[in-house]
Amino acid sequence: MRPMKQAVYSSRTADKFVVRLPEGMRERIADVARSHHRSMNSEIIARLEQSLFQEGALDDELSMRLDSPELSLHERELLQRFRQLSRRQQNALIALIAADAELAAEAEAS
Repeated sequence: MRPMKQAVYSSRTADKFVVRLPEGMRERIADVARSHHRSMNSEIIARLEQSLFQEGALDDELSMRLDSPELSLHERELLQRFRQLSRRQQNALIALIAADAELAAEAEAS
């Protein structure tokens, strides 16, 4: 999973996965999403990314990508600066990028 690239996607081409939610959870997610000014989908994605990131599931990919010859000098610098942020700051930045990408996708669809 690559949070920086995965955040930008089209709802037409994105992988879809059906989830069965316990009673009342859909409404709770909708309330939280509204309070964060984002869609339920964006809220769920942001929380999944945050959870995976906190477990360290994304750390390996970030360090692999830093060494990637495909990255430009500016991309490497950006990635290094991202890694210097606290976990809280990283999670906030990922959530902002995901929300921005969702808004862009919604604008593109309309």
